[in-house]
Amino acid sequence: PLLQDSTREKEFVDLHEQVETSVNLLDSLESFLSTFQKDLTAVSGQISELQDRSKDIDTRLKSRRKIEKPLSSLIADIIIPPSLATLILDSQVGEPWLSAIDEFERHLEVVKARLRVKAARDLGDVVEGLRIVAATKLRVFFLALFQPIRNSVTTNMQVIQTSVLIKYRPLFAFLQRQAAPVALELQRSYVGAARVYYETGFRRYARSLGYIKARTTEKFDSIVNELEKSDNMPLDLQRLSNAQFDGPSITLAYMADDKTYIEHPEALFRSLLLVFMDNATAEYTFVKIFFTKESTLPTLDSQRSLLSPTSLLSPMERQSNAGSDYGGRSRVESTSPTGGPDSAINAAREEKTNVDAIWKQVFDPVLDYVQAFVKTVIEPPPPILPLLTMIRLTEHVVTEIENRACPPGVNYMFGLRLQMWPVFQKLMNDNIEALKKLAEGTTGGYFSRATVITEATVRIICIRYIKFFVAFVILTEKEDETMIFSNLLRMRQEVEKIIQRYTGQTVDVVARATAQSAFYEMLLRGLNVEVQSVAHPKSQHELAYWAKLEEEARRKIVSVQQTRTRR
Repeated sequence: PLLQDSTREKEFVDLHEQVETSVNLLDSLESFLSTFQKDLTAVSGQISELQDRSKDIDTRLKSRRKIEKPLSSLIADIIIPPSLATLILDSQVGEPWLSAIDEFERHLEVVKARLRVKAARDLGDVVEGLRIVAATKLRVFFLALFQPIRNSVTTNMQVIQTSVLIKYRPLFAFLQRQAAPVALELQRSYVGAARVYYETGFRRYARSLGYIKARTTEKFDSIVNELEKSDNMPLDLQRLSNAQFDGPSITLAYMADDKTYIEHPEALFRSLLLVFMDNATAEYTFVKIFFTKESTLPTLDSQRSLLSPTSLLSPMERQSNAGSDYGGRSRVESTSPTGGPDSAINAAREEKTNVDAIWKQVFDPVLDYVQAFVKTVIEPPPPILPLLTMIRLTEHVVTEIENRACPPGVNYMFGLRLQMWPVFQKLMNDNIEALKKLAEGTTGGYFSRATVITEATVRIICIRYIKFFVAFVILTEKEDETMIFSNLLRMRQEVEKIIQRYTGQTVDVVARATAQSAFYEMLLRGLNVEVQSVAHPKSQHELAYWAKLEEEARRKIVSVQQTRTRR
């Protein structure tokens, strides 16, 4: 039993030791778990902090990506490429500048618009320096282009304008937007050069035409003058053709050197007006294209259209045969400003006013020379048919200048037209008054005997009336032109009275009616021959009128003869 007790005691001791060891292990495990929990809590906090930092970095990355493209674009826009700066600083103005100056101006505009950005402010002085250099070189370049116009009237203005100045217009447009004082100086320089060019050329041309005009003396004679002379010369259709563009060749300046060369006044008038029309409209077109200010940079397409060789063709694609010192010229339409309706209209009006003013500054001396020549043509008054020919030509020139869109030229031509119509009306009144006095027998004056009308007198009056009527119809396209046909009606009435007065001297009724019928038949034959090629309603009306009178005269002859037979 003692042995058993000793064995159990030992077991209990071992068990106790094992329990203590377990307790110690549990205490150690508890301590380890407590430490591990603390470590997990710390790691969890670090992980949460890392997550927050990751989100912040991700947000900043997205923000950087959003500004990456604008920033890259800004840098590309404000930085002047070294090759561009070298071109502006070290090269002379030429074709490479056309694209370079456009690129430079875009950089310049960006720098101006981004002055709040420090990088743009830092580049501001550099860009401004390049702008000044470009403006200085362009000023010298354009002044050199204007010099041939100023130096010699033999310079081909059209070639310089269309092949050179229009080609480099984008460079001038740059000056208008970025160096306005320089552009204004160049505009004044061009106006001065062109004014001298046209003034010299037209002075010489008008003087040459004046020399030729002095070799012929034509003045107005009324329809009743020199009735004793026969008037069987046919109507000169060649002279009437001076009322049209497609008429005879114009007179050239050098022709005045030939002392034997003569020309009719209306032909000289036509030459001057065609030369004026072509040069005036071409110059207005150039001024409108070259000096119209563009508020924004032009697109590539618009630049190409300006450089196109066909951009100066008129709408009718017509070139006048106006030779001499000034050849055929042409025109183009310019685009209207963009923007709102009101601002666009106001801008267009301002530009038109500016273009008109520049054109007038250039052409003021020319207008004076043309006016002076026209004055020599209508004072003293020329014969009435040449005068009407010149009036019709003036009207055609007005229409053509309107088609070519040159408003100040239209206004000027209207002024010339208004000067000539009163002269025409006065001459018509003088003719009709002279016929009236002849019909009333008072041409000889108060203390003179009444004019004796002979058959030859009446025939000459009839022939001259036929020429007047046919010429007026040829020169008149409209059927209802009062100024022309009211005067012709008055003249016809007086011619009829003259026939009545002459035939009224015959007592015998049959002889009187026979004479009337003969005159009416002569008028019909003359009108039939002359108006065959003229398809005008008034021609038929005129023929019908005289045919009716001739038929009435024949009926009277037959009636009187039948009455006498019955007796």
